[in-house]
Amino acid sequence: MRIPIESSTSYRGRNARPNWLILTAFVGSALAVGAIDAVFSPAVSATARHWYAALARPGWAPPDSWFGPVWCVLYVMMGTAAWVIWRERYHRGRTAALAAYGIQLLLNAIWAPLFFGARNIGAGLFVIVALWLAIFWTIREFALVKAGAAWLLAPYLIWVGFASALNLAIWKLNP
Repeated sequence: MRIPIESSTSYRGRNARPNWLILTAFVGSALAVGAIDAVFSPAVSATARHWYAALARPGWAPPDSWFGPVWCVLYVMMGTAAWVIWRERYHRGRTAALAAYGIQLLLNAIWAPLFFGARNIGAGLFVIVALWLAIFWTIREFALVKAGAAWLLAPYLIWVGFASALNLAIWKLNP
């Protein structure tokens, strides 16, 4: 005799139901990190704007107006990727993946206060390289759980790699 299983109690049913409040929390926490970083950035802080404008920058540095929109898109993608992983409730790699995500988010939050707030280009370089490595680790962990979530972080890895090169160039040009 077969026992009918209601779809809302099956593994697939529980896993497939989206939780929009949690999605909002993940995206909101990523955007909150961006808001914290923005407080220290030249876009918001007049002292950071004057200090950053006085620095020698490479010719390939993008205009300052690019950073805000690019980071907003990346933060939404990051939060969405973390939510996709969170939804995989029964995957044994979920906890490690979300831990890696939390670590890279913390490193992301530390960079702007060091670079712009403390005006420490060297410490900023150290943190951004650690951030790039943490993003790579997060992508690896996400790929073990859900490949689509890992792909959502690929533009973030590329942008932070570019930002790392920019940070290195600024460090070299401003001894």
